[in-house]
Amino acid sequence: MAARVRYDQRVLALIEVRGGSRDWTEAERVFEAHGWPVVGHEPRGQGTSAGILTADPAARVYRVEIRLYGASRRAERGATWQVRNAARTAQLEMYVRRADRLDRDSEMLSEWLAYSTAHRAGRLSRVARWLARAGVFDAGTQVTGGPGEALRLARAALGGGARRAVAVRPMDGRWKHPARMRRERQFDRRMAAFTIGTLVLVSSVAIAAEHAGGVRYFWAGVALLAGCVALSAGGTVDRGHHLGNTAGVAGAIVLLILVTTREGGLTEAGGIRLLYGLTLVTGLGLLVRQWTWGEWATWGVPLAATLVISSFAGAGSVLHALYADGLQLTPGDLDVPPAWQFLSALKLVALLLPVLLVPAVWGIAKHYHYVVPGERTGGLMYVTILVVFLVAGGSFALDSAETAASRTEKAARQGREAPHYFGVEPAWTCVEPTVPLASLPGEGPRLDPARPYLAFGVAGGNAVLWDRRSGGPLKVPAGKVRLVPAASAEARCGR
Repeated sequence: MAARVRYDQRVLALIEVRGGSRDWTEAERVFEAHGWPVVGHEPRGQGTSAGILTADPAARVYRVEIRLYGASRRAERGATWQVRNAARTAQLEMYVRRADRLDRDSEMLSEWLAYSTAHRAGRLSRVARWLARAGVFDAGTQVTGGPGEALRLARAALGGGARRAVAVRPMDGRWKHPARMRRERQFDRRMAAFTIGTLVLVSSVAIAAEHAGGVRYFWAGVALLAGCVALSAGGTVDRGHHLGNTAGVAGAIVLLILVTTREGGLTEAGGIRLLYGLTLVTGLGLLVRQWTWGEWATWGVPLAATLVISSFAGAGSVLHALYADGLQLTPGDLDVPPAWQFLSALKLVALLLPVLLVPAVWGIAKHYHYVVPGERTGGLMYVTILVVFLVAGGSFALDSAETAASRTEKAARQGREAPHYFGVEPAWTCVEPTVPLASLPGEGPRLDPARPYLAFGVAGGNAVLWDRRSGGPLKVPAGKVRLVPAASAEARCGR
């Protein structure tokens, strides 16, 4: 049974396989394993290739239908790469001598529902028509086609017997202008281009409005290009009335631009988030839908598991360790509840979301057949994402923790209230020794009970303090002091 049954495109390829009967048999197994039907084959120089390729008894030419994911544009290129990868994996000598994309787009035929006409009698005929349009008399039959075809199909006695007394009612308005309707996938592609182009246009306008100079010109160019795409796609969504469609789309675009640029409209940050989210959702969606179970098992699942587990298991402790280091403390000096460690891990994961642009862009490039699929490229992508993840994660974590530590130290020196940091809540505290001051052990400068210290809590049996005068930490046994909250850094203690 073929391993791959889902696909977007079909490409008819003329594939030459060299090496004799054993390799021909192996090639046929490869085609079957990939779900590629063999249409026919003959020795090279005969049949299809007669008069085109020189005869060779050790070579056979196969006509194979390659089925693959991705866009229709450049699908023949993607099919050629698929065959090359399969040949390399199976250690076979294969050559794609020709590849033709098969365009089998479906017409958007009108859909109709059949309903009984036995209720059209006398004065109730108008009421019956209204009830029929509401679906009260539906006969449980749906047909597709033009008005005449639909009626004949609905009345036909498919199982024998008398013709049915039914009429049909339309489920859409396509039957009014059937010549104007594009085929299904053409329509979908134009609607997708219109939607994405409009969103990119709005985002770019919002970003350009907040800048000047070269940055503004760049984003204005992006907006202009996106607007042209949206205008072209929206104006040709069907085969008729292009001028009217284009005028309507242009009016909608102008209205969106006015709404975006007015006061209270989309901001630069909102435009960036919209553009980022659009790229992320589109790219990752295209990437994931192209993965086979083999690719998931090979590196997709290990990558996701590694990133998620490492992020949540270590992110919290890493952030707090970096924060403690910035204050000349050790990680053990901060007693952070597990819930806050989890929240700090979530913050780091949120900061790392831009890294997902790498696989998102990869997914878009792969969908349009601009990258060669295969194990080597998959492994390279794994390493690249992992390295970028670690580098970016370390940078974001270091910057976040260092900034928080710097703000806490500055507040301590100035005698202000110190900011909190994921469960670490420094507060000004009076420290009253319960033993003679001369016999009180500690780590750091000598304790002065007359003034408050910035306390980070109790950890490892020690009260962890910050001395604003010495600009460094002070640790004293928690069992030999009493911690009393102070009103401020200027309060007098011991009274």
